[in-house]
Amino acid sequence: MKTLYLIRHAKSDWSDPLLNDFDRPLNKRGKRDAPLMGNSLAKADIFPDLILSSPAVRALMTAVEIAKQISYESDLIIYNEALYAANCDAIRDVVASIPSTCQTLFLIGHNPGLTEFAEYISGHTIENIPTCGIISVKLKEDDWNSIGKDSARFVSFDYPKKHKELKVS
Repeated sequence: MKTLYLIRHAKSDWSDPLLNDFDRPLNKRGKRDAPLMGNSLAKADIFPDLILSSPAVRALMTAVEIAKQISYESDLIIYNEALYAANCDAIRDVVASIPSTCQTLFLIGHNPGLTEFAEYISGHTIENIPTCGIISVKLKEDDWNSIGKDSARFVSFDYPKKHKELKVS
């Protein structure tokens, strides 16, 4: 069965007001959280066949940091411009075009489209995927082209603050 991990980019840096939105890098917290979440995926033995990312700098940096943690070659990450500021329909179109040979897909993108898409395909109320949050769903049919309303089963929701709460206790 196909498994999709929807990953929101890590926290971006807003310190330069002249910097174009597309070019904003990760801030200190983002640089800490992306490897943390990648390590969490690695510890859970979750490895993708494909990492697909928005080409925006903050998403690209998140993809590269997660790839490092799971020993995925960063030059194999595919950057798709349609994912930058994508709405639910645009994300659905990108996912529907994934080759059937791919069983596990990591898709790294932006809100609000990512949260809307997760809710649309799973029927699960999420409200907001926080920065570097990861939603996991399993498709009900073994075909990426079947992606649509209620076409996936919600599996999990992970995000950096969950791991910080675990360390504090």
